[in-house]
Amino acid sequence: MSWHRIWAVYLRYFYFFAKMDHLADLFFWPALDIFLWGMTSVWIQHHDVTMPSIAMAILTGLVFWQIIWRSNYEVSVNLLQEFWNRNMVNLFSTPLKISEWISALMLVGVCKIFVTICFGGLIVWLLYALNIFSMGWAFLPFCASLVLSGWFIGFLSAAIMVYFGQRVQMLAWMTAYVFAPFSAVFYPLSALPAWGQMIAKALPMTYIFEGMRKVLDEGVFSGKDFGISVLLNILYLIGTMTLFRKLFEKSRAKGLARLE
Repeated sequence: MSWHRIWAVYLRYFYFFAKMDHLADLFFWPALDIFLWGMTSVWIQHHDVTMPSIAMAILTGLVFWQIIWRSNYEVSVNLLQEFWNRNMVNLFSTPLKISEWISALMLVGVCKIFVTICFGGLIVWLLYALNIFSMGWAFLPFCASLVLSGWFIGFLSAAIMVYFGQRVQMLAWMTAYVFAPFSAVFYPLSALPAWGQMIAKALPMTYIFEGMRKVLDEGVFSGKDFGISVLLNILYLIGTMTLFRKLFEKSRAKGLARLE
């Protein structure tokens, strides 16, 4: 056994480790898990809540988060699929407009979100005998706002990827979860520290998750929370789609083949 050969192979993988996606595996995901479930545990420990109530809030929040994740995924990861398949040049050398490509992604995303909601609700009912649709008609506007949230997150990460290429591909999975700790998915806004609450109040998802808990706990639909969420979503979606279009045009001017 040669120490020099062992050291050479070690250096090979060590240098790969310095890439951003490997660093994310080491630092980002552990920190995220500790923050999310740590805050959830502290909230449960310091508040007198009944288990059916807290279980319903957490499980409904989990299904709602899947709506955001799926909306984001259909934009950002489908863009990556074109990179991986070396199809960007082929795709946009046709008469296809960027607006048509975006519309198609949104359409397929809505179809898959419907399946995700139905499947998630079924699993929650089968495993925990809880009905996430018990909030009634409020479920639909909440879902619609969360879809918009997922789209603006997806276009934010897609805008960066369409300019810098595959070296930032980890953003397709990371970007949504950057917002998760401040979106009050599993715990209320009040559980966050003061600086975290300031960030959370600027995110449209926070108002939906807060509104969801109000419906479950008090049976009250907060039109104010929903309105703020929709307004912020529209502003962010317009901004991120505009950014995506501008960076796409700059990238096309430099040559889309470099992304592949």
